[in-house]
Amino acid sequence: MRRALPPLLALAAATAAGYAVVMHPPVQAVPRGQAAVRTNQFSGGTSEFRDGSFLRIPGLHEVRLFPLRDQSYHPAALAKADGPAPLQSVEGLSLGLDMNLRWTVDPARLGELSRKLPDDIEADVIAPAVQAVVYKQIARHTVREIFSSQRAEIAAALEAELRARLATDGILLHGVQIGSVDLPADYRRGMDRLLADSLASERMRYTLEIADKRVKETELQAAADKVRRETAAEAAGREQVIAAKAQEEAMKHVLPFKQKQVEQRALEAQAESAARVKQAEGQAEARRIEVAAEAAARQKLADAEAYRVAQVGKANVGQMAAEGELLTRHPLLVQKAMADKLSDKVQVIIAPPGSGGFIGSALLAGMAPQAQARGAAEGGAPEKE
Repeated sequence: MRRALPPLLALAAATAAGYAVVMHPPVQAVPRGQAAVRTNQFSGGTSEFRDGSFLRIPGLHEVRLFPLRDQSYHPAALAKADGPAPLQSVEGLSLGLDMNLRWTVDPARLGELSRKLPDDIEADVIAPAVQAVVYKQIARHTVREIFSSQRAEIAAALEAELRARLATDGILLHGVQIGSVDLPADYRRGMDRLLADSLASERMRYTLEIADKRVKETELQAAADKVRRETAAEAAGREQVIAAKAQEEAMKHVLPFKQKQVEQRALEAQAESAARVKQAEGQAEARRIEVAAEAAARQKLADAEAYRVAQVGKANVGQMAAEGELLTRHPLLVQKAMADKLSDKVQVIIAPPGSGGFIGSALLAGMAPQAQARGAAEGGAPEKE
């Protein structure tokens, strides 16, 4: 047993340490939107952690978490006139005030506030400050001021005093909103009637002011319309005068211009008449030149034709003389010429042998019947196709 006791004790110590580590892990994570302040219980030193994880040894370190985002505090005890802690106006009337506070812990003083602030900040710090300030401020005003006329001023005063009071405890106040004001039923009905009368009075006042302004607007519009008409009439008169002067001034230049136009048209007519005369004379002269040229051309053509006829006659006479001389020397040319002339109609010509006459005499119309008979008796009629 003596030999087994130390190992058993060591095993028990290891088991206890493992159980402690499992039940109370030494590593702790910082939640999102919060800051962790670790305090050493022996030395009193503090360390801040905004994100990630840190080492926390049970029995040695104490850790507090503080919100870095805005927190909302709503004092429900002050919200009802018949609640547990109603407010009192300057008339001594109980009323309820629906409030909402946005606050956060000063992030620059987390190390100090981790030892100073209680665990429940709203119940132990904010609620007493709100009651001390709100009761005092509300007791200075009437119900009508709280309900309608000075609600914004009251909210601003509450916010300023609460901000200064909570700042000493390390609490940053970001805003105070006042919602509905709860009044007793009888007083609320009277207040509603009073507000209705006040609103009716205000409405009547505004209605009268609007009517008065409309009357003034009508007067101003009438005056403006009158001034506008007078100005338009004056402008129209001045415009007519200016137009008459401009027309008179224009006529000074128009009349000489018209006179010059008349003179210019007369000169243009004279120039056009002279141009027409010149053109007619030119056309007549051109016609005379054309007629003379045509007569000369015809004369030239006639002379040329007479010369051509004379030359042709001379050529024919010379040709006939040469042909006569040639026929005189060669009489058979007549028969050849006759055959050439008849070659397209007569293919074969049979002449009587030894006739010694003209081979075409049988074809002539003036040939005697005895010659035709004699020719037939001697050789027969010529064969024709």
